[in-house]
Amino acid sequence: MTTSDGDMMWRRCAHLGRVLLPLVDQEPWRQVRRHENLRAWGIDVTVGERLIEIFAALAARAAAADASLSAVELGSLPVSAVADAATGKRDIELRTGLPDVFSDSRDAQAARLFRLCTYRGGQTSRWLFQLSTELHHVLVTLASRSPIPFPTCGDIFRRAAETGPQQ
Repeated sequence: MTTSDGDMMWRRCAHLGRVLLPLVDQEPWRQVRRHENLRAWGIDVTVGERLIEIFAALAARAAAADASLSAVELGSLPVSAVADAATGKRDIELRTGLPDVFSDSRDAQAARLFRLCTYRGGQTSRWLFQLSTELHHVLVTLASRSPIPFPTCGDIFRRAAETGPQQ
């Protein structure tokens, strides 16, 4: 994968991470529940949601790499593969998918926090575990809402485009 392919892959995976929470929050009680969970875990809501977005991007990137998919082919990746990577990959495995340079400063800041959490251990390791299970739940929920039996990342992108602009 060339640098530009890697950049394109990251941008597509990061976009996936950004659209997931607004899609699942179409049922407003889900956002309330997630915020309650984050607070109960001692995680700032804004920080927690950005970490979930980055976690989603990393899980998608890892699942795409496992399937040998290019950035253009990311749309064919099953949502279930991303959900499995979110809970099945170790934090250090996911961290290797972080680019060195980010075009989005929010991604760069969240990636630094993700790296810090993986290095620190202790409570922050627990946070990553809790966030991975929250992400898994988001992905499973979105998949269960899908009118097709085995939705892909492309289906998620289409649903996000249909519901309007995302962050």
